Amino acid sequence: MTRTKRTNGHQDSPGKEGACKRLSVMLVGGEQNHRSQLQQRLARQCGLVESADSLEKARQLVARCHFDFLVVDPADNGDWSLDWIPALKGSSSIILSAYRPDTELAINALRAGVSDIVNRPAQPEDLMDAFRRHLSIHAKGVVPKPPRLIHTSKHSLVGESPSIRQVKALIERIAASPATVLIQGETGTGKELVARLLHHSSGRNGNFVPVNCGAIAPELLESELFGHTRGAFTNAHQGRDGLFVSARGGTVFLDEISEMPFDMEVKLLRAIEESAIRPVGSDREVAIDCRIVASTQHELTTRIKMGQFREDLYYRLNVIHIDLPSLRSRREDIPALVDHFIASLSAELAVPPVPISQRTLDTLQAHTWPGNVRELKNVLERTLLLGIPPEESLQLLTETSAEDQSDYSLDWTLEQVKQRHMAQVLEASGGNKSEAARRLGISRKTLERKLPAEPGNH
Repeated sequence: MTRTKRTNGHQDSPGKEGACKRLSVMLVGGEQNHRSQLQQRLARQCGLVESADSLEKARQLVARCHFDFLVVDPADNGDWSLDWIPALKGSSSIILSAYRPDTELAINALRAGVSDIVNRPAQPEDLMDAFRRHLSIHAKGVVPKPPRLIHTSKHSLVGESPSIRQVKALIERIAASPATVLIQGETGTGKELVARLLHHSSGRNGNFVPVNCGAIAPELLESELFGHTRGAFTNAHQGRDGLFVSARGGTVFLDEISEMPFDMEVKLLRAIEESAIRPVGSDREVAIDCRIVASTQHELTTRIKMGQFREDLYYRLNVIHIDLPSLRSRREDIPALVDHFIASLSAELAVPPVPISQRTLDTLQAHTWPGNVRELKNVLERTLLLGIPPEESLQLLTETSAEDQSDYSLDWTLEQVKQRHMAQVLEASGGNKSEAARRLGISRKTLERKLPAEPGNH
């Protein structure tokens, strides 16, 4: 191998896409066949890709040649200690390939100087994304602070609080089970994220199909879920498979199950018990093979007492129960969440990350976060887009909310106040009723029913 040694691996206009074609990369460790395939695929997009089957071989190559990135896959037997990181790193950036980004190994590696973590076995597209992200940050002159924890997986629960650890452990334990799961938690706590985690950890080969039970008109919900035959109803010019069929071999996620029409609950119960559905207009049942995961932000036992939800369906769905904690009950996770969102959003929006001070973190941790993790993400996204500190973004949000709350007469009834608030949220959502309903924590049907025809006319 012959190559001219460079003194600075990031001097060649790293902000441009062409910079990747000049990168020098070394793959260290991991399974030999995968490493060889990875080397061949990366060689098409990078200037130089070398391979080393051991740390000792890697040290020998680093001594003779500079590498921009070292992609390191620790041994399966876990014998590698982390003291190799400073010795191997030099002026290179290390990307660690690990099975789980939230393991103790990953956390300690990040603290020791690892730049990023990708899921194991490393894939070329994940590595190229990591390369570009790192080069983009350096190109803009931003020196990021050492991350507490960076999750490169789209489906990962961020945090190490006791409550989140319990949720992670439960997901790991029940993922492979076909049992139905009921996820309960306030709006914005990540119920769909947990459902996706269950699906992606289950080993199922089918699709993950999310269904918002409150966003589909009641008269259309049965057809959406179970499908219909040609001529089953007006404008049914051809037959159509439902979402349960689309999820064959996968998972159906019934979001906000409490908003499902009462008569549909009976049909869903039968579908779960019989593992079969009857398309609208058909006299034949169709076998289904999918796992059912449902979620709600309401207390279903209360709704059962009020006659608003079937008790038999509740017990059929609640075979395994996951209770998601609110963000205010796990404030110690906020710093890790901030790091996660700043890293992921800055890459997604192609904007430089904003430095986060301890004072800022204290401010964020003191907030009550009624919108939970979703609200925190929105604040940080606004921060990056506007280039303002998070506490200023949070203050603007608080001031706007305060103005909205005070913009009504004390003579108004409670129902009038609710209608004004719904109208303002709808306006802030650009007239998108589904988005407004999500922000309000209600179904679109409820929003349309309660919102007056002319929101400003009181």
